[in-house]
Amino acid sequence: MNPTVTLLIMSSLATGTIITASSFHWFMAWIGLEMNTLAIIPIISKQHHPRATEAAIKYFLTQAAASALILFSSTMNAWQSGTWDITQPTNPTSSILLTIAIAMKLGLAPTHFWLPEVLQGTTLTTALIISTWQKLAPMALIYLTTNNLSPTTLILMGALSTCVGGWGGVNQTQTRKIMAYSSIAHFGWMAAISPMLTNIMTLNLIIYTMMTTTMFTALIMTKSKTIQNMTTTWTLSPTLTAAALLTLLSLSGLPPLTGFMPKWLIINELIHQNFIITTSLMTMSTLLSLFFYLRLTYTTTLTLTPTTPNTTYKWRFTPALSSPMTMTIPITLMALPMTPLMIQ
Repeated sequence: MNPTVTLLIMSSLATGTIITASSFHWFMAWIGLEMNTLAIIPIISKQHHPRATEAAIKYFLTQAAASALILFSSTMNAWQSGTWDITQPTNPTSSILLTIAIAMKLGLAPTHFWLPEVLQGTTLTTALIISTWQKLAPMALIYLTTNNLSPTTLILMGALSTCVGGWGGVNQTQTRKIMAYSSIAHFGWMAAISPMLTNIMTLNLIIYTMMTTTMFTALIMTKSKTIQNMTTTWTLSPTLTAAALLTLLSLSGLPPLTGFMPKWLIINELIHQNFIITTSLMTMSTLLSLFFYLRLTYTTTLTLTPTTPNTTYKWRFTPALSSPMTMTIPITLMALPMTPLMIQ
């Protein structure tokens, strides 16, 4: 892609997110979401491959439907209350519609079907953008409107998303689909805690972004699109293999890694709010996610010996840790002792 066009598209992508996050008028928030959607479409379809074109169409139709639902909800609210202010109380119908629309944009279950298919049809770099940056604008809307959204809908979608994210990733062999179901599960945790404590939701979003960026960077550097590709990672860089192993364990939420922090805080708050059954269901679904993360770590680090002939061709390539990884790995792996500072 032409560098000028790339700069224009990436600028539009950033500007759309910033407009949505900083606006208090529904129409401006909608414009920011539309800029985001229209900017990512050429990035998805730039491969000129049928799978990429299919992914771009699926993404566009889903996001356009969600944006239309947001506009319909905000128009209904403006008709009832006489104001377009995001922070103003809304009537119950527009509140539920807005919750469903934001869930569709985030890929929460049961509106999650587009996310694995879109990620599978794009490059690893584009999948990273969709999994991290494209989630910031809808999460900003949840942060701004959390007092007006339907808490029952959010908690139900959050619990369902953790279950779907766990079950869906168990049978996958494609790393992009595994990361897609990982995203569904993590955003389910964020949706469940958002009606109660937005600061823990924000903390979870930051940690998820760091962990996902680290993992996708490792996949990009090793060109690993399937679990089978991960078996030869160690020939490229043993350091990178160890970093990928620990990042996967952190994504699964195992202590003493950073990924345990948001799950610990969310479980603690949900129990304080007497959501015992919901918390138990979400915790058990995390074991399903742990299974496919452990399967990925097993194939990455424990399945191939140095004498295997089919790994010799990779010895020519010796990538060092990239700049994003050197910045995100410390937060991904070693931030758990900072928990008391985070919850003040």
